[in-house]
Amino acid sequence: MTALKNDRFLRALLKQPVDVTPVWMMRQAGRYLPEYRATRAKAGDFMSLCMNPQLACEVTLQPLDRYPQIDAAILFSDILTVPDAMGQGLYFETGEGPRFKKVVSSAADIEALPIPDAEKDLGYVMDAVRTIRRELNGRVPLIGFSGSPWTLATYMVEGGSSKDFRKSKAMVYDNPQAMHALLDKLAQAVTAYLNGQIEAGAQAVQIFDSWGGSLSAAAYQEFSLAYMKKIVAGLIREREGRRVPVILFTKGGGLWLESMADSGAEALGLDWTCDIGSARARVGAKVALQGNMDPSVLYANPAAIRAEVTRILASYGEGTGHVFNLGHGITPEVDPANAKAFFEAVHELSGQYHR
Repeated sequence: MTALKNDRFLRALLKQPVDVTPVWMMRQAGRYLPEYRATRAKAGDFMSLCMNPQLACEVTLQPLDRYPQIDAAILFSDILTVPDAMGQGLYFETGEGPRFKKVVSSAADIEALPIPDAEKDLGYVMDAVRTIRRELNGRVPLIGFSGSPWTLATYMVEGGSSKDFRKSKAMVYDNPQAMHALLDKLAQAVTAYLNGQIEAGAQAVQIFDSWGGSLSAAAYQEFSLAYMKKIVAGLIREREGRRVPVILFTKGGGLWLESMADSGAEALGLDWTCDIGSARARVGAKVALQGNMDPSVLYANPAAIRAEVTRILASYGEGTGHVFNLGHGITPEVDPANAKAFFEAVHELSGQYHR
């Protein structure tokens, strides 16, 4: 594989010295970019875009071509590819978001779920990773990703998106054995899926625990974090002569950073409700931190964006171990010029913290 020309993202995750704070943005390939919308229209629909390795590569690279300050590419895919490969029948309804043709509601349903083979059942994702790595040609590292077992389980049990996770939480308390069986199977599937991505060329991986923050403190430890720890323990950690860092991101997980820092992951993603300086004081000796500007700041003018970047950099303070990001994904209505102001501000203003 081609040597990396820009490795500051990987260096920061490993708490090694960098010249400026590296930056990337969750959902950086997405609907706020007109070039993305054009490629998606060419694909026909969202899943057709995900399942076409050439087009998935095209949209992965679009933000890097527009914003040369970006320090990492992230695979363009969806967290629900894993349940889909387990036979749940993923589809998207206009205005409704993702839905599944099958719903998991019993121990028998869980027993019948297969563990997908990364190359055979999710080969289009592995082909996309290989294609992106080739086309990046060492420009920046490539991030692979998956949803967490708890997050994937909520979609499978609810049949799609949910505001209150009524069915999932009912299973947690009414039938914890069934939920544990589902989560264990998903942990196996996610481990195999992420290892497949690493073998195909992903140089870091992120686990998106989008709905872990919906749980109580005790339930989070038992039904979310425990299974992410299993995944981290089962991942390939060295590839191409380098460490493959793992980032855990639990939206709403700011109360549990200490236990997350004991997971074996190299970095924790923070949402915008957490003060990054306080988080560093709590866990910074153990892990790097990624985040954590409120995505809504990108609706403001460039001067306001720059002021918020300044504040977050100052809150984290001097030294490495910080990857700048949003506290969640960029939203479709953001002006691409504001994203440019964000990326430029991070590199321009962060050098003073790395002398």
